[in-house]
Amino acid sequence: MNTSQRIYVVDDDVAICRVLERYLPQYGFEVQSASDGSDLESVLATCRTDLIILDLGLPGDDGFTLTRDIRATSEVPIIILTGRNEEVDRVLGLELGADDYVTKPFSPRELLARIKAVLRRSRRADRAGHTPADVINAAPVTFADWEFDLVDRRLVSPSGVEVKLSNSEFNLLAAFVAAPNRVLSRGELLSLSRKYGDEVLERSIDIQIFRLRQKIEDSCNGVQLIETQRGAGYFFTPEVNPIRKSELR
Repeated sequence: MNTSQRIYVVDDDVAICRVLERYLPQYGFEVQSASDGSDLESVLATCRTDLIILDLGLPGDDGFTLTRDIRATSEVPIIILTGRNEEVDRVLGLELGADDYVTKPFSPRELLARIKAVLRRSRRADRAGHTPADVINAAPVTFADWEFDLVDRRLVSPSGVEVKLSNSEFNLLAAFVAAPNRVLSRGELLSLSRKYGDEVLERSIDIQIFRLRQKIEDSCNGVQLIETQRGAGYFFTPEVNPIRKSELR
């Protein structure tokens, strides 16, 4: 384990912070904790942080707000902690950009396993430079008047506006354009997404597809580009055609 990996814990439960401050350094992590997110922006700006553990039920700005704010400027991995049993809270946290979640009460051993898994995915994406070898020679494509450049990781809307994608959204769209007009199961989407860098987290794949739909279907006059095939998976409906770099906007 790289001893320089640094984890920032934000939780107003002092006991949880103290447990993690004692437990995680045994496995090579540096741990800093805070009871709220008031210093989070400055910490991210001034200190290298490899992963954030973020409680949802915080005083002041809650974990949902902080997750959204972090994702506006950073791709640092986030694991959310929640004492809430409602599925909608966990789903919302993932939808806002968290990489995984752990429900309280939890064992430090389970959280450690989650941390290692999230960091492995992050390292794979970094090593790939977000441009894996089998994508480098891929031609940019067009679908439903959208332009998608897999090498430059650039998506341009029919109106010429560049749309930002998260890593998971990019991986899923790359998987869809590689296999249009074919039903893809969740397992196939997970397998295909690994070709394009960081794999998509299995438990959040439906949420990531929902977010991708919001971004690419807003200009399609109600036409679904990604259809759900109940009990089977997902189906990318538009025709996909390669285009020359010189034709890109």
